[in-house]
Amino acid sequence: MPSYADLRLLAVHAHPDDESSKGAGTMAHYRHLGVEVMVATNTGGERGDILNPAMEGVPQAERDLAGYRRSEMSRAAQVLDIEHRWMGFTDSGLPEGDPLPPLPWGCFALQPVEIAAAPLVKLVREFKPHVILTYDENGGYPHPDHIQTHNVAMHAWKTAGDPQAYPDLGEPWEPLKIYYDKAFNPERFVALHDAMLERGLESPFAERIARMLEAQDAEGNTAALGKHPTTTKVFCPESFTVRDDALRCHETQVAPDSMFFAVSPEFQAAAWPWEDYVLADSRVDAVAPETCLFEGIVDQVNPVPDYAPQPDWQI
Repeated sequence: MPSYADLRLLAVHAHPDDESSKGAGTMAHYRHLGVEVMVATNTGGERGDILNPAMEGVPQAERDLAGYRRSEMSRAAQVLDIEHRWMGFTDSGLPEGDPLPPLPWGCFALQPVEIAAAPLVKLVREFKPHVILTYDENGGYPHPDHIQTHNVAMHAWKTAGDPQAYPDLGEPWEPLKIYYDKAFNPERFVALHDAMLERGLESPFAERIARMLEAQDAEGNTAALGKHPTTTKVFCPESFTVRDDALRCHETQVAPDSMFFAVSPEFQAAAWPWEDYVLADSRVDAVAPETCLFEGIVDQVNPVPDYAPQPDWQI
């Protein structure tokens, strides 16, 4: 079996709780294999709301939601056994209305990308990740902070290894692969939905699937399977319980009866035992489909001797 020692993974997120709802199983899986894992959170979620009715009336949460969310993030990081850094920007909120109101002055989404990316470039040069995880150009869903997170992560991917860029932010480091997370992969929801119907159970995913099937791109084509086809499926069912435990730490944001916990980790493992990604760019040879984020990297960092037995199970 290849050694995953000395490999590093950086996940770039918009708000506290995103790291637990997107790719948490993958992070726990690679931590178990010995990979160093870091999460960068761009904002503190200051403009979020208390979304769990059970937390309404909790004095600390209502008085200082931003502070409470920091403590939630700390607990989630402990559950996942990861390192964590705040990038220090202010939540942009999710504008609503027609027409949409302007974004708040000084918020993350309004920062020039070159400025917004600077803390992440510094972190990349310090942590030296081989792989970065982030969102696609739609942010996974079109929240302004998620879209800006995509912009910032891609800018850091392009510039962190350039000695001419940000010369005061440390020695250049060039990550080798960057992925888009597909936590809300329609194929996964369809698989869970079908598995529940096969067992005679009522599915909570029908409405979400219907909305996905109705989604269309600018040309009117149904975009049910997403703009970016899945390239990489990480087999990590052993981490689904840890994933749920981390998400429960964000008690102001996720109710215990939410869709995230609609089926047990064991049921999910049987119906869809993977977490899904899109290989957005690579500086090493990479051929889809992949079963490991470190394909093309692990053998460079920790080559397996020719005589070593090869594993017959998925990573």
